[in-house]
Amino acid sequence: MERKHGTGWRAEARVTLGLAWPLALTNLSQHALAVTDAIILGWLSTEALAAATLGANLYWALMAPSLGTALAAGPILAQARGHGQRAGHGRGWVRQMRRGARSALVASLILLVPSLLILWHAGDLLRLLGQDPGLAAAAGTYVRAMMWGLIPFCGFIVLRGFLAAMERPGPALFVTGVAVVANAVFGWLLVFGVGGWHGFGILGAGLASTLANLLMLGGLLLVVARDRRLGRFRLLGRFWRNDPARLREVFRIGLPISGQMLLEIGVFSAAALAMGGFGAVAVAAHAIALQTAALTFMVPMGIGQAATTRVGLLAGAGDLAGARRAGWVAIGLGAGFMLATATLLILAGRTITGAFLNPAEPQAAAAATLGAVLLTIAGIFQLADGVQAVAAGALRGLKDTSVPMLFAALGYWGLGMPIGVGLAFWAGLGPAGLWVGLAAGLGIVAGLMLARWRRLSRESAAAIA
Repeated sequence: MERKHGTGWRAEARVTLGLAWPLALTNLSQHALAVTDAIILGWLSTEALAAATLGANLYWALMAPSLGTALAAGPILAQARGHGQRAGHGRGWVRQMRRGARSALVASLILLVPSLLILWHAGDLLRLLGQDPGLAAAAGTYVRAMMWGLIPFCGFIVLRGFLAAMERPGPALFVTGVAVVANAVFGWLLVFGVGGWHGFGILGAGLASTLANLLMLGGLLLVVARDRRLGRFRLLGRFWRNDPARLREVFRIGLPISGQMLLEIGVFSAAALAMGGFGAVAVAAHAIALQTAALTFMVPMGIGQAATTRVGLLAGAGDLAGARRAGWVAIGLGAGFMLATATLLILAGRTITGAFLNPAEPQAAAAATLGAVLLTIAGIFQLADGVQAVAAGALRGLKDTSVPMLFAALGYWGLGMPIGVGLAFWAGLGPAGLWVGLAAGLGIVAGLMLARWRRLSRESAAAIA
């Protein structure tokens, strides 16, 4: 292994931070795509924002299966590189990384087919789920334009995992930053138009997102092709060749990741659907609070991705004590950041929500006030959210994904959602009650993930002591 993979808590913190900050900024940039859509559509109308929120929640829920298998590239490639850098392993690890990346992409494309078929009928599905027919129709229009960006987005995620395993996260950050600017420009022009042309409205926001995803994939493909060190992997070379063993590994690791993501995305999507019962103001407030909380979550998610890479590299190299240290360092970094953001959300909630809405809109003041209440609750669960994200990333570095999925099922759906529904509808707390339930679910999952990492990492380190 390279010398920088060496020992020491401070050294590990420096290496993890060096890897995590570009990954976190990449996540923030990716999330900025959704935030940009929310801001543009919020200025279009409260109804447009509410419709896009309903559509986006369905979109992310159906994206989870393919995204999970794309994310499986991260731990697979990190462990392959760590194993290959042991003395005497030659260049076979290059072939293994190529096959791993290719299999992750193939698996994602396979799982995208049913998702795209369902998303094409998003409007009808939302009506069947009891949503307002007008909002459901607008959401369907938005999703039909945005859904085609799923294909390039999954390719981007696989390439990002490859670059993270190579400890080269910078290119993904650069191309995502360019895509954010492009999405803002495309979105504004396509939604509102220019000159005498009035634009496409909510349809334009979906088209802009698809164009941004195409730009991200194209940018990374160009980077990999033009870099001699990265190009030697020939990631798309003989793409049609089948590798059943590697494909099975991708599904074994990736499907539980998909399941965990689906459970987490699904609980927030279910909360958004439940918010529909309280009207457009509640849906818009939920959208603002969720976008803001998700924005802060991008940093611990990046730290968790760095933990996957660091733990995977060290575990693949046989340094399990180092892998344990890497996981704990990452968890500490994630917890520290989320404590700081919790303070910000609690103290500045009203100011944050006001930035999302056009003050001339009749319902803007009510949406901003409710959004501030929800952000206060979000501030309370920030620490738990950060810890569970980083601990899950560390566990993925050990290719442990099935049990964390079960933890998510218990925390989010077994306890969190029932508590939220009970508080919202039976106890009369309304939208705030739903968010209290979400906070409880996150706290339970965080505790279980932390305990799982503590046990597995200690057992692994002790086995070679």
